[in-house]
Amino acid sequence: MDGQEPPPSWRELNRDTAPEAEAVLLKLWYETPGWRKLELMDDLNRAARAMALAGLRRRFPEATEAELRRHLADQVLGPELAAAAYPSGSSWMETAID
Repeated sequence: MDGQEPPPSWRELNRDTAPEAEAVLLKLWYETPGWRKLELMDDLNRAARAMALAGLRRRFPEATEAELRRHLADQVLGPELAAAAYPSGSSWMETAID
């Protein structure tokens, strides 16, 4: 490896979860169809984007929706890639991050 410690295990991240509860959680997760897992992840990503936009609205109260979306793209992609991928006036600014 490159000298970094490996990431923590599931058990290390969930020390407050009883083994019995963990077993139920994992059983339910294994039994959940793939399409539902994708749906859940999409919901989580939308919620994360909504929270990020809410934070940007607080930081930039005078910004337009397009400007807020650009700030979000800058945070997610980095300013250089966001500028290259979504130039000013791009239709993406109106529709992509809902």
